[in-house]
Amino acid sequence: MATIGVLALQGDFREHREVIERLGGTAPEVRHSQDLAGLDGLIIPGGESTAIVRLMASSHLLEPLRELAGGGFPVWGTCAGMILLAKRLDATGIPALEAMDITVRRNAFGRQVDSFETDIAIDEVPGPPVHAVFIRAPLVREAGPAVKVLGRLEGQGIVAARQGHLLVTAFHPELTDDTRLHSYFLSLASPSTGSGRSAVK
Repeated sequence: MATIGVLALQGDFREHREVIERLGGTAPEVRHSQDLAGLDGLIIPGGESTAIVRLMASSHLLEPLRELAGGGFPVWGTCAGMILLAKRLDATGIPALEAMDITVRRNAFGRQVDSFETDIAIDEVPGPPVHAVFIRAPLVREAGPAVKVLGRLEGQGIVAARQGHLLVTAFHPELTDDTRLHSYFLSLASPSTGSGRSAVK
């Protein structure tokens, strides 16, 4: 089973770690660049994207993460993680890792009080629609030709997408009992897929 690091600087990283461990994987918390060694994939959790970027820089993680995400290493960004992986932000901030060919709008649905839940059909994830929890969620406004759209919110835009081994979701799968998206990411990050372990020393 894959070893999936969870960026543990801010946000709901513990919930992601618990799901990966429940599925039989190993989920070390990543707080420094040396924590990236030996990983098969990385989850960037939801939280406050500006705070996460600031902490990434002070922890000397920004450049190593940019290199990994841009080099075919499996990374899954949920909510704030989607914002951090985007190459472009829709006049709402400065891009961070600039790895995925998407344009993202932050807080696309409003403030915390405008949070909501709904069911979203996710391509490549078998079974019924995924119950999605949106909390101050972003939205993909544009996606490049290499990006596969996995899920849309009707009348709004793209809320799940994949580009190679990069995965983004605007919502929080770790806040429900449905583990299918975590299983899907584990399959993307499995050593047998050839995606490779982190070469960070």
